[in-house]
Amino acid sequence: MDGVDYIIIGAGTAGCVLADRLSASGRDRVLVLEAGGSDARFWIKTPIGYGRTFADARVNWKYQTAAIPGLGGRSMYWPRGRVVGGSSSINALVYCRGMPADFDDWRQMGNIGWGWEDVRPYFEKSERRVDPSGNASGNGALDVKDVTPFLHPMRQNWLNAAAELSLPVTDDFNGSHPEGLGCYQVTIRDGKRWSAADAFLRPALRRANVRLETHAWANKIRFDGRRAVGVEYVRNGAPQFAIAAREVILCGGTVNSPQLLQLSGIGNARALTALGIAPVLDNPAVGGHLQDHLAVVYSYKATQPTLNDELHSTFGKLRAGLRYFASKSGPLALSVNQFGGFLRADPMAQRPDVQLYFNPVTYGAGDAARTRIEVDSFSGFYLCFQPTRPTSTGRIDIASPDYRRAPTIAPNYLATDKDLQDVVHGGRLVQAIARTRAMRALIRESIAPDLESMGPAELLADFRARAATVYHPIGTCRMGVDPGESVVDSALRVHGIERLRVVDASVFPTISSANTNAPTLMVAQRAADLILTR
Repeated sequence: MDGVDYIIIGAGTAGCVLADRLSASGRDRVLVLEAGGSDARFWIKTPIGYGRTFADARVNWKYQTAAIPGLGGRSMYWPRGRVVGGSSSINALVYCRGMPADFDDWRQMGNIGWGWEDVRPYFEKSERRVDPSGNASGNGALDVKDVTPFLHPMRQNWLNAAAELSLPVTDDFNGSHPEGLGCYQVTIRDGKRWSAADAFLRPALRRANVRLETHAWANKIRFDGRRAVGVEYVRNGAPQFAIAAREVILCGGTVNSPQLLQLSGIGNARALTALGIAPVLDNPAVGGHLQDHLAVVYSYKATQPTLNDELHSTFGKLRAGLRYFASKSGPLALSVNQFGGFLRADPMAQRPDVQLYFNPVTYGAGDAARTRIEVDSFSGFYLCFQPTRPTSTGRIDIASPDYRRAPTIAPNYLATDKDLQDVVHGGRLVQAIARTRAMRALIRESIAPDLESMGPAELLADFRARAATVYHPIGTCRMGVDPGESVVDSALRVHGIERLRVVDASVFPTISSANTNAPTLMVAQRAADLILTR
């Protein structure tokens, strides 16, 4: 296939942004390859449909990690989007930039142009901020909506608990003062999920110079020496090859981007040779520096009705469905994530070190795997925390030259003393919140294990036994100045290779403090400027 300037591998969050930006002038021809299929599915478009796509192999890679020593040898389920829109089509819709200092860290690591004041305009470039009345500000294509008035009445208990403990409160996690407890903003428009595909890819596809091929599984980047020239892929069982006149841009995400680099000969040369893959470039950093957020949920039976009451019974589901079809409102029109915040659990912390979730729902209480999400039959809610900046790092590596075989995911959670300390600090903070009068008024009874009775050792042991990913993996194609410790430079060009970039969460130098979809959008917006400045 001839006649394209850019090949974008992956129609996920970053790929959708790049398809829009790189085609906007009308001059450059863009081909987008997506291994998954269409996102035109009811449970993708319905905000609370997250529970239905969580383990749906039609739209989800459904990865499983290797045994994790820090979690007692447990393996963990990792959902990732395998559909147009990528994980922005199956996530829980929360939009959080993270803390400004996260990005100053990137700059201090030598990544010029990636400090907070550098990247803030690129967050804003995507955003169309929508207040509860529908009034919008900003010129971005992605709706970031404040749905505060439509949230569960438990919101007042959350704010009252903050007041009892003298904790900060914020009305905007994406504003100038993001620290504190508050309500999450979500990517919803007119009662429907507003994914990266909706905001960026669909406008791009109206242009004659953009083509999307779905069910197109890239299996190799082809090189002329150390210059990327095209992509081999399989579509509907038939091998295909596309040539890029300008660049190949890999947007496969934290799992699939290092996988394709390794399949193409970029990675640890010794390991690739052992698998029968001819090395193009020896770089053991490919697949390394994997980081992720790990969280634990404490569930409670509630003294007042919650989303469980509306969504568990057949009648409740029918009533919620009719309301949604009639007015695009009600529980189906909201994210499951409603309240939360960013606090300093460690008294010595200089900035927020824990992210909290407080949601008026429980599902699979006590089931750490939760590969099926069904709400419980009783009124319930949960409290959850995740340390924001873990220091443990793992790896992702191919286990076979067969592109159809999933790579080995070894997260290496809880491998440092700092991460263990963060767990204890976070657990103690959640204990303090649960003990407030405001929260006790909601608690009918605790669902085992009982947070109230745990000391530091029990908090850590329980976290090891039950904690799960929050679906924020990053870093496996890390940005950096040292080619021996990173995969791409500050312009996201693969070290030692011409005309090849990686643009997705895999390039994050360190994990940001919050949900990773928003900073992935930011990375793609900045990457577009870097690519177009030629």
